[in-house]
Amino acid sequence: MLTGFKTISMKNNILIKAMVLLTFVFLSCEKNDDATSIDNQAEIQQLTQLVTTGAWRITSFIDSGNDDTSDFSGYGFSFNSDGMLIAENGSATVNGTWSITDDSNSSSDDSSNDDSSDDIDFNLFFAEPASFNELSEDWEIVSRSDVKISLIHVSGGNGGTDTLTFEKN
Repeated sequence: MLTGFKTISMKNNILIKAMVLLTFVFLSCEKNDDATSIDNQAEIQQLTQLVTTGAWRITSFIDSGNDDTSDFSGYGFSFNSDGMLIAENGSATVNGTWSITDDSNSSSDDSSNDDSSDDIDFNLFFAEPASFNELSEDWEIVSRSDVKISLIHVSGGNGGTDTLTFEKN
Protein backbone atom coordinates (compact mmCIF):
# COMPACT_ATOMS: atom_id res chain seq x y z
CA MET A 1 0.00 0.00 0.00
CA LEU A 2 2.79 2.41 0.74
CA THR A 3 4.16 1.95 -2.79
CA GLY A 4 0.77 2.90 -4.33
CA PHE A 5 0.62 6.00 -2.10
CA LYS A 6 4.14 6.96 -3.19
CA THR A 7 3.18 6.60 -6.89
CA ILE A 8 0.04 8.71 -6.44
CA SER A 9 2.02 11.30 -4.48
CA MET A 10 4.69 11.49 -7.21
CA LYS A 11 2.02 11.88 -9.90
CA ASN A 12 0.35 14.66 -7.90
CA ASN A 13 3.74 16.34 -7.40
CA ILE A 14 4.45 16.26 -11.14
CA LEU A 15 0.93 17.49 -11.89
CA ILE A 16 1.28 20.37 -9.42
CA LYS A 17 4.66 21.36 -10.89
CA ALA A 18 3.19 21.28 -14.41
CA MET A 19 0.24 23.44 -13.34
CA VAL A 20 2.55 25.97 -11.66
CA LEU A 21 4.74 26.10 -14.76
CA LEU A 22 1.74 26.57 -17.09
CA THR A 23 0.31 29.27 -14.82
CA PHE A 24 3.64 31.12 -14.90
CA VAL A 25 3.82 30.84 -18.69
CA PHE A 26 0.26 32.16 -19.16
CA LEU A 27 0.75 35.01 -16.71
CA SER A 28 3.98 36.09 -18.33
CA CYS A 29 2.35 36.30 -21.78
CA GLU A 30 0.99 39.80 -22.21
CA LYS A 31 0.51 42.21 -25.04
CA ASN A 32 3.73 44.03 -25.76
CA ASP A 33 2.60 47.67 -25.65
CA ASP A 34 6.15 48.86 -26.33
CA ALA A 35 6.26 47.03 -29.66
CA THR A 36 2.80 48.36 -30.58
CA SER A 37 3.87 51.88 -29.65
CA ILE A 38 6.99 51.60 -31.82
CA ASP A 39 4.90 50.26 -34.73
CA ASN A 40 2.39 53.09 -34.24
CA GLN A 41 5.14 55.72 -34.24
CA ALA A 42 6.42 54.44 -37.58
CA GLU A 43 2.87 54.47 -38.97
CA ILE A 44 2.30 58.01 -37.62
CA GLN A 45 5.50 59.23 -39.29
CA GLN A 46 4.47 57.67 -42.60
CA LEU A 47 0.98 59.20 -42.42
CA THR A 48 2.38 62.61 -41.45
CA GLN A 49 4.76 62.55 -44.40
CA LEU A 50 1.93 61.47 -46.70
CA VAL A 51 -0.59 64.17 -45.74
CA THR A 52 1.91 67.03 -45.59
CA THR A 53 2.93 66.57 -49.22
CA GLY A 54 0.44 68.07 -51.64
CA ALA A 55 -3.14 69.25 -51.38
CA TRP A 56 -6.13 67.07 -50.57
CA ARG A 57 -9.85 67.29 -51.20
CA ILE A 58 -12.84 65.73 -49.46
CA THR A 59 -14.50 63.26 -51.82
CA SER A 60 -16.97 61.91 -49.26
CA PHE A 61 -18.36 63.10 -45.94
CA ILE A 62 -21.27 61.15 -44.51
CA ASP A 63 -22.53 62.63 -41.23
CA SER A 64 -24.80 60.13 -39.44
CA GLY A 65 -26.25 58.93 -42.74
CA ASN A 66 -26.46 62.37 -44.39
CA ASP A 67 -24.22 63.03 -47.39
CA ASP A 68 -22.66 66.44 -46.65
CA THR A 69 -19.82 66.12 -49.17
CA SER A 70 -21.04 69.16 -51.12
CA ASP A 71 -20.29 71.42 -48.10
CA PHE A 72 -16.60 71.04 -49.01
CA SER A 73 -16.84 71.13 -52.80
CA GLY A 74 -14.03 73.14 -54.34
CA TYR A 75 -11.92 73.24 -51.17
CA GLY A 76 -8.32 72.14 -51.19
CA PHE A 77 -6.92 71.03 -47.82
CA SER A 78 -3.28 71.60 -46.89
CA PHE A 79 -1.95 69.75 -43.85
CA ASN A 80 1.05 71.80 -42.73
CA SER A 81 3.88 70.20 -40.76
CA ASP A 82 3.30 72.68 -37.91
CA GLY A 83 -0.18 71.25 -37.25
CA MET A 84 -2.09 73.94 -39.12
CA LEU A 85 -4.83 72.82 -41.50
CA ILE A 86 -5.86 75.25 -44.23
CA ALA A 87 -8.89 74.80 -46.48
CA GLU A 88 -9.13 77.13 -49.48
CA ASN A 89 -11.54 77.37 -52.38
CA GLY A 90 -10.27 80.49 -54.16
CA SER A 91 -12.58 82.93 -52.39
CA ALA A 92 -12.60 81.65 -48.80
CA THR A 93 -9.97 80.35 -46.40
CA VAL A 94 -10.81 78.28 -43.35
CA ASN A 95 -8.13 77.60 -40.73
CA GLY A 96 -8.00 74.63 -38.43
CA THR A 97 -5.56 72.23 -36.82
CA TRP A 98 -4.70 68.60 -37.30
CA SER A 99 -2.62 65.89 -35.63
CA ILE A 100 -2.07 62.17 -35.74
CA THR A 101 -1.81 60.56 -32.31
CA ASP A 102 -1.22 57.16 -30.76
CA ASP A 103 -4.11 56.21 -28.48
CA SER A 104 -2.95 52.62 -27.83
CA ASN A 105 -2.73 53.35 -24.10
CA SER A 106 -6.18 54.93 -23.82
CA SER A 107 -8.86 53.34 -21.68
CA SER A 108 -11.04 52.76 -24.75
CA ASP A 109 -8.38 50.55 -26.32
CA ASP A 110 -9.76 47.17 -27.36
CA SER A 111 -6.88 44.87 -26.47
CA SER A 112 -8.51 42.02 -28.38
CA ASN A 113 -7.70 43.83 -31.63
CA ASP A 114 -4.00 43.89 -32.48
CA ASP A 115 -4.39 46.07 -35.59
CA SER A 116 -2.13 49.00 -34.77
CA SER A 117 -3.97 51.35 -37.14
CA ASP A 118 -6.96 51.07 -34.77
CA ASP A 119 -4.76 52.74 -32.17
CA ILE A 120 -3.99 55.78 -34.30
CA ASP A 121 -6.28 58.80 -34.34
CA PHE A 122 -6.39 61.31 -37.17
CA ASN A 123 -7.51 64.44 -35.31
CA LEU A 124 -9.13 67.43 -37.01
CA PHE A 125 -10.34 70.68 -35.47
CA PHE A 126 -12.15 73.64 -37.00
CA ALA A 127 -13.76 76.24 -34.75
CA GLU A 128 -15.91 77.65 -37.57
CA PRO A 129 -17.85 77.71 -39.84
CA ALA A 130 -20.42 75.18 -38.64
CA SER A 131 -20.02 72.88 -41.66
CA PHE A 132 -16.27 72.63 -41.02
CA ASN A 133 -16.85 72.19 -37.29
CA GLU A 134 -18.59 68.92 -38.20
CA LEU A 135 -15.15 67.61 -39.26
CA SER A 136 -13.74 68.22 -35.76
CA GLU A 137 -13.32 64.68 -34.47
CA ASP A 138 -10.76 62.06 -33.53
CA TRP A 139 -11.10 59.88 -36.61
CA GLU A 140 -10.05 56.24 -36.89
CA ILE A 141 -8.22 55.23 -40.06
CA VAL A 142 -10.17 52.68 -42.11
CA SER A 143 -7.73 52.53 -45.01
CA ARG A 144 -5.05 54.56 -46.70
CA SER A 145 -3.00 54.65 -49.85
CA ASP A 146 -0.69 57.23 -51.38
CA VAL A 147 -3.70 59.06 -52.82
CA LYS A 148 -6.64 58.27 -50.50
CA ILE A 149 -7.37 58.20 -46.77
CA SER A 150 -10.67 56.81 -45.47
CA LEU A 151 -11.70 57.67 -41.91
CA ILE A 152 -14.55 56.77 -39.55
CA HIS A 153 -15.89 58.18 -36.30
CA VAL A 154 -18.57 56.59 -34.11
CA SER A 155 -20.21 59.18 -31.89
CA GLY A 156 -20.19 58.44 -28.18
CA GLY A 157 -23.32 60.56 -27.66
CA ASN A 158 -25.86 59.35 -30.18
CA GLY A 159 -24.01 56.38 -31.64
CA GLY A 160 -24.10 57.88 -35.14
CA THR A 161 -21.38 56.90 -37.58
CA ASP A 162 -19.54 59.48 -39.67
CA THR A 163 -17.21 58.66 -42.55
CA LEU A 164 -14.73 60.98 -44.22
CA THR A 165 -12.57 60.42 -47.29
CA PHE A 166 -9.70 62.62 -48.42
CA GLU A 167 -8.13 62.17 -51.85
CA LYS A 168 -4.95 63.81 -53.09
CA ASN A 169 -5.38 66.49 -55.78
